[in-house]
Amino acid sequence: MRIPGYAAVFDAVDRAGDVIRRGAFAGAGPVPLLMQHRGAPVGTLLSIGEDARGLRVEAEVDDSEVARLVRARALPGLSVGYRARVVQQGAWRAIVRADLVEVSLVAVPMQPAARVETISDL
Repeated sequence: MRIPGYAAVFDAVDRAGDVIRRGAFAGAGPVPLLMQHRGAPVGTLLSIGEDARGLRVEAEVDDSEVARLVRARALPGLSVGYRARVVQQGAWRAIVRADLVEVSLVAVPMQPAARVETISDL
């Protein structure tokens, strides 16, 4: 199955009070696609990059059980695992620069707008 979506959305406060700023993941290289931020990779990121809205990804899910959960909308969200490198503290913690570690399919994303957009079979 192939899924596009946003793993992070810029300038929107997440459930932890963090705001990821445009450019935070500039130049991010290949990272694994996980389920719920743990375990072995469940697929491959085919593309990853920032656009005006956020960190856009397109992934291929190889694990049949994970694909079933995505189809059933049990894993509708996307999320990023990162190490913050440059932050600005204000009303919220702004992530200005971070090292991307992984992207995950999740049941409840920290950033509510970070979602799988469509599902297509290969």
